[in-house]
Amino acid sequence: MTAVAERPAVGSHRSPEQAVAAAPRRRVSPERVAAGLTLVALAVLACVALARIDISVPNMVASWSNAEHFFQRVGTVRFPDAATLLQQTALTVGLVLLGTLLAAVLSVPVAYLAAGNTSPGRGWIAAARFVSVLTRAVPDVVLAMVFVLLFTIGPLPGILAIGIHSIGMISKLFADAIEQIDEGPRTAIRATGGTRLQQFTAGVLPQVLPSWVATILHRNDINLRGSVILGYVGIVGLGREMSFAFKSLDYSLGIGYAIVIFALCVLMEIVSSSVRAAMLGIAPTGRGIGASAIRTRMRRRQAGNAPTTPRGAATAPRFATPEDALRRPWTAARVRTTVWSWVAILVVIGSVVVCDIAWGDLGTVWGKIPPVAAGFWPPSFGSYGAGVMVSAMFDTVAIALAATLLALVFSMVIGSFAARNVAPTRGVRTGARFLLVVVRGIPETILAVVLIVITGLGAQAGTLALAFGGIGLLGKLVADSLEEVQPGPERALTATGATRFQRYAGATVPQGIRAMIGHTFYLVDTNIRAATILGIVGGGGIGYYLLNAAQGSNYASVTGIVLMILATVLVVEGIAMWMRRVFR
Repeated sequence: MTAVAERPAVGSHRSPEQAVAAAPRRRVSPERVAAGLTLVALAVLACVALARIDISVPNMVASWSNAEHFFQRVGTVRFPDAATLLQQTALTVGLVLLGTLLAAVLSVPVAYLAAGNTSPGRGWIAAARFVSVLTRAVPDVVLAMVFVLLFTIGPLPGILAIGIHSIGMISKLFADAIEQIDEGPRTAIRATGGTRLQQFTAGVLPQVLPSWVATILHRNDINLRGSVILGYVGIVGLGREMSFAFKSLDYSLGIGYAIVIFALCVLMEIVSSSVRAAMLGIAPTGRGIGASAIRTRMRRRQAGNAPTTPRGAATAPRFATPEDALRRPWTAARVRTTVWSWVAILVVIGSVVVCDIAWGDLGTVWGKIPPVAAGFWPPSFGSYGAGVMVSAMFDTVAIALAATLLALVFSMVIGSFAARNVAPTRGVRTGARFLLVVVRGIPETILAVVLIVITGLGAQAGTLALAFGGIGLLGKLVADSLEEVQPGPERALTATGATRFQRYAGATVPQGIRAMIGHTFYLVDTNIRAATILGIVGGGGIGYYLLNAAQGSNYASVTGIVLMILATVLVVEGIAMWMRRVFR
């Protein structure tokens, strides 16, 4: 039998253009279209907000005379005397440490109930997540105002405000770590009749402890930066002394306190990174100066202590017998961990001593709660009216969007040059990374105070301060996202003779765009919270009215403003979660 080749039917021959046109196309879901339109709408709103705030180079140049006058007023930077500086520094560090520790302890049950694999039921999950969102949405400044009314002026209101506000972030990260554990150990303990407490302490806690320690240390650094703004509502420490200096127009002393706070933030970051590296043996992932320094030191140490065992060679077991495993040797790593643990305990005890907490107030405060709560309810907008407050809330959102837009533009440039697979040379990448570290190290509150003195009260100073801080955060995230893309498409374009920019635009950015969208929404969420706080120091928006209402004892207006902030934050967080799910 002779095989006959089948000829294509008449008219079935297609040109390449027709074949491409007839190729099946991926159907775009309506939800994805809606998400894309939402992104476009937010980008347009950000541009409108930036134009409304009227940030321009001519305006900044026109403010240079104010800057010259400001620096003339500063003259020689002055610092407080050594005794006052030491006392205020110890007080600030003590209340921040105790507040973070309080949040860490309270976050454990919240995280246990919020995690899907440990919670008793869906109702507990919903309740725990609501607590997490609520404590994260209510500004720590508002909590500090309430606790100042309930307690006397001192460290205790600051400790409680920092602690309760930090529960939101810490419990969320704690719950995420619990949901990612290996279920084997917990299942084995449950199979032997272990209780829920035994399952948690022996099957869950050992797996999540490294992540929890890193989370607590990271949050402590954030709380130290945030403690500056608490000084503007009467919380003792360096922030209050700095606010007194600027309010009395003593700029030389105010700048001195700002420098001390900046140095303290860097020092605390170095200590936190060192503790994490020593206790966990993990390089820090923070974005500040301290974390970068510790990462560099760990890389050099690992390079100097590289193992000589060939790859793939068998290694000796760590313990020869079970009895040896029960008698753990005092290795260098165990000694370091033990020493750091005792140092941490002594630091906590020292913080309690320095803060001199009036423990009796915790027993008598319950009688003050009903009259204070009655002053905060029902919510109202006072003499300002709903229209003024809603307009101020829109101003806060506009500041956040405009700052995010500015930060995104500069972060794409600096973050791209900070990426290993984009930077033309190693020197360019190192310079870009160093620039991001320096920008990240300056607290936004201090920058806002200085800009307000130079440019005057209003949204311009708050927007510039948020944008400057956002460059340090988003730039690092952009660089990491670009470095984590698959190298295959980049190599394919390079093989076809594509230029560096063509490879960047055609392969690198399209792969990292989803992650960068998520990072940008995270920055929007963060900026809305921060814009509220910066309004307290004169950065414009709803924070200005919040401070006026608190100082005027219009607590019903404080409640109304906080509810507006909470609703706005929930809407933004809901949009961000929806975007991350759609573009996953």
